[in-house]
Amino acid sequence: MDDSTRRYAARDAERWVAEPPKRVDAPERTAYERDRARVVHAAAFRRLAAKTQVHGPQADDFVRNRLTHSLEVAQVARDLSRALGSQPDIAETAALAHDLGHPPFGHNGEHALDALAADCGGFEGNAQTLRLLTRLEAKTVDPRSGRSVGLNLTRATLDACTKYPWTREQGRERATSKFGVYADDAEVFDWLRAGAPGQRRCVEAQIMDLADDVAYSVHDVEDGVVAGRVDLDRLDPDAVWASVRRSYLPAADDDELGAALDRLRSVAGWPATSYDGTRRSLAALKNLTSDLIGLFCGAVQEATFAAGPGPFVRYRADLVVPPETVLEMAVLKGIAAHYVMEADDRVALMARQREVVAELVEVLLEHAPVALDASFAEDWRAAPDDATRLRVVVDQVASLTDASALAWHERLVRQGARGVRTSGWTA
Repeated sequence: MDDSTRRYAARDAERWVAEPPKRVDAPERTAYERDRARVVHAAAFRRLAAKTQVHGPQADDFVRNRLTHSLEVAQVARDLSRALGSQPDIAETAALAHDLGHPPFGHNGEHALDALAADCGGFEGNAQTLRLLTRLEAKTVDPRSGRSVGLNLTRATLDACTKYPWTREQGRERATSKFGVYADDAEVFDWLRAGAPGQRRCVEAQIMDLADDVAYSVHDVEDGVVAGRVDLDRLDPDAVWASVRRSYLPAADDDELGAALDRLRSVAGWPATSYDGTRRSLAALKNLTSDLIGLFCGAVQEATFAAGPGPFVRYRADLVVPPETVLEMAVLKGIAAHYVMEADDRVALMARQREVVAELVEVLLEHAPVALDASFAEDWRAAPDDATRLRVVVDQVASLTDASALAWHERLVRQGARGVRTSGWTA
């Protein structure tokens, strides 16, 4: 057992359903190593390969999908966790799991499902991640209730996966639409948060969240450059600043955003010419992404150590993200937002994706449980009311990949009753 693992209490390694050691004749893995393995082997993790990150999974062989993004977030989280002295397996597992709850079509699908799920408490990708880890992903059954408890991860790992440790109502009090738990999952949420100081996030969750921010702020721009949508040598600052304020930092002013862009341009690898697809150009772009990740993580590590000696474990410390780093990452997010997510062709595609999601929910509500996968059909039959049945349908749709959502839509919506009669097949 390494030093970082010894910094955790026995209760941190507890599981909802107690489990004996798996092996008696060989050195036992730590509980947190077992957690990591369970996420890696989960079906929901594999499905991330066919879910949208920014570009659709089939848009290009180079650009990222949710799976490759999660692997990159995990690498950043592990390195930062190790540097700060917390348990790297906990932060890495949280990073690997952080997007499991995303539905088809990324954040666009998430917004569509949230509106459709208004009568059962809404939809949020992070709350759905907790639901997958503690209920929907089949691994362990509670012998007391006979109900699935998902992957049965440790308390510390589940807490690290909880990016927003509050309910929807508490989120509204914090002036955010983000939340981390549905009312239906309150019991396990209360268990994993036992002893937590209010709505404070553990440092491992903070590491996961920062790693996600770092990865997508840098990599979405990289993908946009390679896709021919972003030219870092020819940016329109006014348009980028508008995107930053619209989606990320509403109060940011032009001067501080301009200063942040100037600092980014001073990074040695920032391009002076347009990307041309050659190996030399691609190598320069990859070096730039590495330099930016190092810049952001190094700044956070230095500021965190400057604020206190640690150990940086659970609730004994907080990450410190310098304001300059927040602005620099926001500028990169604004570049990707303006040139990629808000492009006219992208907006039209996203509108059609929302229609697909809405029509799928409608047809599944009409033809459930026969049109549902077996596990969700079982949940439907056990549901006591319409709100719970709606949640089951939302769970089913959220489980689909981009491609399977389109295939289900073709089968159930376009083919109508004939498609329903052939249910049971999953794309």
